[in-house]
Amino acid sequence: MNQIAPPPKIEIIPTSAPFSEAQRSWLNGFFAGLLSNDTPVPLSAEQGAALLPGAAADDDDDDSPWHDQTLPIAERMKLAEGRPLKRRMMAAMAQQDCGQCGYNCRDYSNAIADKSEARLNLCVPGGKETARMLKSLYEEIDKAPAKPAPPTSASDVAPAPAVSVVVVEPGRSRDNPADAVFLGRRLLNKKGSEKETYHIDFDLSDAGLDYVVGDSFGVFANNDIGLVDQIIALLGASHTTKVNGKTLREALTTDVSLSPAPDSLFELISFITGGAQREKARALAQGEDPDGDAATLDVMAALQKFSGVRPHPEAFVEALEPLQPRLYSISSSHNATPGKLSLTVDCVRYVVGKRKRLGLASTFLAERIKEGGKLKVYVQKAHGFALPQDPKTPIIMVGPGTGIAPFRAFLQDRRATGAAGKNWLFFGHQRSDCDFFYADELNAMKTAGLLTRLSLAWSRDGAKKFYVQDRMREVGREVWTWLAEGAHLYICGDAKRMAKDVERALVDIVAQFGARSTDEAISFVNELKKKGRFQQDVY
Repeated sequence: MNQIAPPPKIEIIPTSAPFSEAQRSWLNGFFAGLLSNDTPVPLSAEQGAALLPGAAADDDDDDSPWHDQTLPIAERMKLAEGRPLKRRMMAAMAQQDCGQCGYNCRDYSNAIADKSEARLNLCVPGGKETARMLKSLYEEIDKAPAKPAPPTSASDVAPAPAVSVVVVEPGRSRDNPADAVFLGRRLLNKKGSEKETYHIDFDLSDAGLDYVVGDSFGVFANNDIGLVDQIIALLGASHTTKVNGKTLREALTTDVSLSPAPDSLFELISFITGGAQREKARALAQGEDPDGDAATLDVMAALQKFSGVRPHPEAFVEALEPLQPRLYSISSSHNATPGKLSLTVDCVRYVVGKRKRLGLASTFLAERIKEGGKLKVYVQKAHGFALPQDPKTPIIMVGPGTGIAPFRAFLQDRRATGAAGKNWLFFGHQRSDCDFFYADELNAMKTAGLLTRLSLAWSRDGAKKFYVQDRMREVGREVWTWLAEGAHLYICGDAKRMAKDVERALVDIVAQFGARSTDEAISFVNELKKKGRFQQDVY
């Protein structure tokens, strides 16, 4: 009896379609069934969802040991060695899941690897290190073995499957922002503070935007016009020179990033100079640091370093990176103040050499935008940072400095919704007399019983520095009692030191008062994370 040969593999979905390899394989099989005499297997809801562009294919497990924002990129890449390309791309990112790129870290890596996202510089926290690593990894895609060409005969090609396009409402995505009105600012520090922190208010009523506490707010800021004019002078150009339909001054103010200097700018400089200057520019473009100053080079400093080199304005602008929005934790509750939104923003100013540098969005909000002015904004949904579903669940919040922002929102929301759960806030800063943000509000909440406990830590009030993690250890027995009662614990603030120190203190508290070994305490804390009872919004 002759054996029947298996049917030839039919390639219906072209490799250029916006699907991963796994998605293409399933679709090819599905539509091959439609073209055959056999009855096709119906598409389940789960399978249909998996086939949407951007959906993550289950090509590897969820184990991502590099997903720790405190690890340097070199360590993260080492942990990802031998993993699929998209996982190594994920390891190159800052691991904050902040949403500033419009994705979380895993989804951004999937989108790049599947070629549905061509922009490799969206990870603002990762900076040039991440962009360079992604560029290097992206080159591996083209080095992969060529796939069979899709069929060209019209008779062999089935109609392309209909793909639903999700239209994102204005203000729900960085790619489709809305207009908000800047209402005003007030300084939160008092005289004697070494910091400059502002409470910022916006009106969202015209934009029709709402949000949930825990979400972040994306702000599109303009560059400082003084810096822009200095750069134009270094170019030897006129501010009215036309570039892409705008004046050079407008383009440099609203369209491109002026810090840090991108590799592509050094590449451009290497093309229009020679000798030692060319070699130095090439080295900088490749991530090297010939003079030990690469980390301090913004666009203006780069032009000063290669003085006398004057790129054509159009080529210069094309060599710069697009201006990225900045994300801030929302410090208000829509349930408490519908149509309004607040931020708590540290104003960034520092000096390199003899030149003052300015944080882009922080100084834009602190001094450049005028009351009543409009700006482009969007709401970024939180990735795993939210109040408990049960309003009776107690919460412990640890937020020193501007880390208080989401917890002010949490408290406002719990008051507005009548949530019965207990609330404990750990807040700290440098000095109690000038850095106690929202002191009147917090003390009023404590008096009213909304804020069950308020634990404070001031690092510069005494001879010895004292931080929130030190205060936690002092009241460790009570912290353990709250956790044993089912409390959720939250951290907001610095990822590199504070968050690690607070987690270490938490492990010590669990070990001491929960009668566990250190390893058992670490497992307990990890279990809290898995269950969503330990959440972080760190940067």
